[in-house]
Amino acid sequence: MPVRSALKARAWQRMLSGRRLDLLDPSPLDVEITDIAHGLARVARWNGQTVGDHAFSVAQHSLLVEDIMSTLQPEAHDAIRLAALLHDAPEYVIGDMISPFKAAVGGDYKAVEHRLQTAIHLRFGLAPVLPAPVKTLIKRADHIAAYFEATQLAGFSEKEAAAFFGRPRGLSADRFGLTPMPALAVQEAFLQRHAAIWRN
Repeated sequence: MPVRSALKARAWQRMLSGRRLDLLDPSPLDVEITDIAHGLARVARWNGQTVGDHAFSVAQHSLLVEDIMSTLQPEAHDAIRLAALLHDAPEYVIGDMISPFKAAVGGDYKAVEHRLQTAIHLRFGLAPVLPAPVKTLIKRADHIAAYFEATQLAGFSEKEAAAFFGRPRGLSADRFGLTPMPALAVQEAFLQRHAAIWRN
């Protein structure tokens, strides 16, 4: 009986780095970029309903958002680029819940996501809560990425995608890498991009 109680109470995730991340009260000290890259490279966008030999992962989406954001604002400093790269980082442990289901689940999911994002930001020297203009810029890049993914990979018509995400102006999907990558390749690409920003 005590064993069952202990199991029911467990709220931490064992990471391959050896860390134990408490999902309800995460510490920045238990956040490792290798765990984030490994997890995000294996979490599928669009519940896996995309064309190609591989899932389009959250890691690849994160790289796409950072690339779009940097295209929109080339003078953005590295902290903003890092925030864009890590904008969906909590999904390395809680997965990528599609927006309609996330809305149905409501506040509890958002609270867990917020605590994880705060711990991740603190781990990498970012403000716990991003300034409103930065959040707006990253959200714009996120919507553009979602439009491109929806129309190029997930079977949406342009009209349907525009209704959900808006229609990008002045940017073409051809400018960005949308071919789904194998998990190991995108994991390494994510780590390399993080290192390039982090070193600066």
